Amino acid sequence: MMNETLKIINNRRSLRSYSEKAISDEFKDLIINSAMRSPTAGNMMLYSIIEVDHQVIKKKLVKSCDNQPFIAKAPLVLLFLADYQRWMDYFAVSDVESYHIREKLPDRTPKEGDLLLACCDALIAAQTAVIAAESIGIGSCYIGDIMENYEFHKDLFNLPKHTFPVTMLCFGYPKENYHSKELKPRFPQQYIHFKNQYKRLNKVDFDEMYKDRELKHYHANATNFGQHMYSKKFVADFTIEMTRSVRKAIEEWSL
Repeated sequence: MMNETLKIINNRRSLRSYSEKAISDEFKDLIINSAMRSPTAGNMMLYSIIEVDHQVIKKKLVKSCDNQPFIAKAPLVLLFLADYQRWMDYFAVSDVESYHIREKLPDRTPKEGDLLLACCDALIAAQTAVIAAESIGIGSCYIGDIMENYEFHKDLFNLPKHTFPVTMLCFGYPKENYHSKELKPRFPQQYIHFKNQYKRLNKVDFDEMYKDRELKHYHANATNFGQHMYSKKFVADFTIEMTRSVRKAIEEWSL
């Protein structure tokens, strides 16, 4: 049974080219308020959302996020931060320092586990925003490259220590040919969905799993799709930079 919500989820595709139609303040608020109704760990809402509406900043993001020009043309850009800083500031004004001493409670700051939990909160909110936007005819595209160039983005957005830009979303109305484009295929469910235990795949599984992904031309002299993806994605410059950037962010967060 395919209801309207399932139709939206199953027909959603990334949108990187936008019509000139502006997104109204009413619809912006609807998208953001929907994001804020998303599930959150302990109702702590370990994320913040920054709306980027300054064109100069958008143009800087084009370069810092792997040279993607459509970022500057998106009518709505939302940056989703993993955010424990708000709670740390609240703990400070709540005089938690004297409280934990009096009650002999641990004295701690956010660590790696807190970062991952906050990232989950931020990503859940982001995906909820995506579905809300799709339901009113507004498309979107995730920008994972915001995790690169940590120092630059930290300065650009005046980010405090216990925040991390985990993802960014570009929103806009699609052009007329948007829904005529073929949906990108996903892997067969049996290679993704397991019961009770993880299943390692063998060569036969992979041959069947990737049979529709073979290409006429491969990247960097590769001879199959695995080699193609290794050179194009796994060891690409942007992936190496993302690893460096995330490592730096984790180091600063955990100090």
